[in-house]
Amino acid sequence: MIIRRARPEDAEPLTLILNDVIANTTITFTSDLKTVDYLRDEIAARGAAFQVVEVDGVAAGYASYFPFRNGPGYARTKEHSIALAAQARGVGAGRALMTALEDVARKDKVHSLWAGVSAENPVWRAFHAAIGFDEIATLSEVGFKFDRWIDLVLMQKKL
Repeated sequence: MIIRRARPEDAEPLTLILNDVIANTTITFTSDLKTVDYLRDEIAARGAAFQVVEVDGVAAGYASYFPFRNGPGYARTKEHSIALAAQARGVGAGRALMTALEDVARKDKVHSLWAGVSAENPVWRAFHAAIGFDEIATLSEVGFKFDRWIDLVLMQKKL
């Protein structure tokens, strides 16, 4: 397992991972599938703020951060996203990715990272708690997917 900065060629395997999450879970509330070009552009735009876990020479997951909200007052607050393929789950890849992402964030003078976690995802809530994120709020029924309303749990880690 190798943690490294994402490269353009990672877009294809990461798109497969992300689209599986989008199509089959409530981990994310979006139902819009992503394209390889979209993800390639995101990798280019985010630079070091897009970290990848490589397993057997292939990108098997990522962690990335992006603006929490628009405007200069929010410049040091970021939201993050993380997704793992099956072979990268339960082996420390998520923790390693987040450690690398937090290192980049500290260099970028980020003050805090936020996670928006589906209330239907107790595994990611526990994961974030285990790596130092605090539950700040639950936003009731703000997501709608698979014909039902879903709560969003906001979690924060101050760096």
